[in-house]
Amino acid sequence: MEIAVLGLGCFWGPEIKFSKLEGVIKTEVGYCGGDSKTVTYKEVCTCNTNHAEVVKLDFDPKIISYEKILNFFFEIHDPTTLNSQGPDFGTQYRSEIFYLSDRQKEIAESVIKKVNLKLSGNVVTKSSLLKNYCPAEEYHQRYLEKR
Repeated sequence: MEIAVLGLGCFWGPEIKFSKLEGVIKTEVGYCGGDSKTVTYKEVCTCNTNHAEVVKLDFDPKIISYEKILNFFFEIHDPTTLNSQGPDFGTQYRSEIFYLSDRQKEIAESVIKKVNLKLSGNVVTKSSLLKNYCPAEEYHQRYLEKR
């Protein structure tokens, strides 16, 4: 089992999309990259915590590779918009890959470079070491499936 943590705007839609990928065992939405270990949605929405909304994936690397997950990540959001996706604006909606190992860092940087070439150097996606991940409140988990 391996873990991927990805910020790509509001976490509700991407969570559903990632959950349908073969090899993804579990998804969880949360917050990552901020200044504190625990945070609430209300606090994140102030844009003062430095957290991003993220989807955490538990996946089987024998079925789907980290690189394929990152390629899908770039297919399902706009990596050229700074701190926004669609109608959502704020630093919590940034495009960011949070890596957990040197190997993930290398893969992330390689994929970002390839996508950046395709998009004429306009990619704003960052790659950062995982920092201060915490799960979002229960009502955010699988939110779109509950509606």
